[in-house]
Amino acid sequence: MNKFTQWMEQHFLPVAAKIGSQRHLVAIRDAFIGIMPITMVGSVAVLLNVFFRDLPTEWGATSFVETMAPIIGINGNVWFGSIAIIALVFVFSLGYNIAKSYDVNPLAGGIIAFSSFIVTLPQTANFLYALPGVSIDNLDALTELGVQAQIVGENLNIDVSGWGYIGLSYAGASGLFTALIIGFISSMIYVKLMLKGITIKLPDSVPSAVNKAFAAIIPGIIAVYVAATLGYLSVTYLGFSINDLILEYIQKPLLGLSQGLFSVILTTFLIQVFWFFGLHGPNVLAPIMDGVYLPALVTNTEAYEAAQSAADLPYIWTRVSFDAYSQMGGSGITLALIIAIFIFSKRKDSKTIAKLGAPMGLFNINEPIVFGMPIVLNPFYIIPWLIIPPITATIAYLLTAAGIIPPTFVAVPWVMPVGVLAYLATGGSWLAGLASIFNLFISFVIWSPFVILANRVNKVDKEDKQIA
Repeated sequence: MNKFTQWMEQHFLPVAAKIGSQRHLVAIRDAFIGIMPITMVGSVAVLLNVFFRDLPTEWGATSFVETMAPIIGINGNVWFGSIAIIALVFVFSLGYNIAKSYDVNPLAGGIIAFSSFIVTLPQTANFLYALPGVSIDNLDALTELGVQAQIVGENLNIDVSGWGYIGLSYAGASGLFTALIIGFISSMIYVKLMLKGITIKLPDSVPSAVNKAFAAIIPGIIAVYVAATLGYLSVTYLGFSINDLILEYIQKPLLGLSQGLFSVILTTFLIQVFWFFGLHGPNVLAPIMDGVYLPALVTNTEAYEAAQSAADLPYIWTRVSFDAYSQMGGSGITLALIIAIFIFSKRKDSKTIAKLGAPMGLFNINEPIVFGMPIVLNPFYIIPWLIIPPITATIAYLLTAAGIIPPTFVAVPWVMPVGVLAYLATGGSWLAGLASIFNLFISFVIWSPFVILANRVNKVDKEDKQIA
């Protein structure tokens, strides 16, 4: 075990540290963190409508739904201004963080990335609405207004065409990968030109804000035109927008790969490996977890909002699934370790650390346990530390795939206690809450033998000291 640890420290740890501190990956991670307020406020709106509209509707409480109609409408507006346009918010956050990492004007970086993303989106729309139960009078009225419409059977088909549209399908979760790619390219063009001094230089007497704005003009023009040219060429010669191509050939395949059980197990395992060597696993893997599993969460949220049902959500596993089922009490489910220590441990040092870590462990903060026991670089605890989260993630994944518990579709703060987080993330599924608590029990069962074994190790150490 010592040889393995030494080998990992020598070969794995330096690579992991470089990945965790790589400038562009850190900027992507911080960009996702930056949009958290928007993600959360949209999720709160969806969650409130679950309890004010969807569940009461299932229970037949129509009068309650009618009473809450104003709040339901406000929640819908909040969702429209948050989750529905999350790609627009993210691309600004990405441009801001990339520019900030290079110490150039971050506000201009965010604006340029935002504009570059917009110029790649389709600007025309062609919608066909079929309205049942209409008369010829409706058709005549619409024709007078210049609307193309015709009656087909019992339906009135309305053809709405025009220019200047931004479809929600591009502004929401489906546009996240495009926002990431276009935002990154345009931001790097802006940054490199700024660093090379290809800017408009004004006298020092000009106010700083004006100077910064003028300095960003030439890099901004070039970055936006590059994005616009790419968008034009894609539509003209390939017949698809950049977003459609990225969605079809990059985003969907990556999301598909992320939904396999092996991918979920591997991700949870790598989180534990990084933590074992003192690196914050979720932070190191944030570009993957947020870049792949967060779009899955937002897509589930959009699907739920459209259908008002969790029955046919597209993705089994999302970003919040990790927190709900494999990180209760923190990475390694150390809340179960704390419980095992309280019940079985005879070591004063372990009990003292457990008492200090318990209040924070209830809210999934476990640094006192990870570094206090310690678990970091401690071969004694490496087996439960590495195997527990993959086991609990597998249990939750299989339950979700079997339809016993619904997929997660609400972004819930990771500090929510065990059971409550899963309950809220699934829109009020008490079975999901029980699954999370069951996973805590499984973790307790696995941690307990090692806590009991630690008592014997402590006893042997005392006997050795007495002999000495």
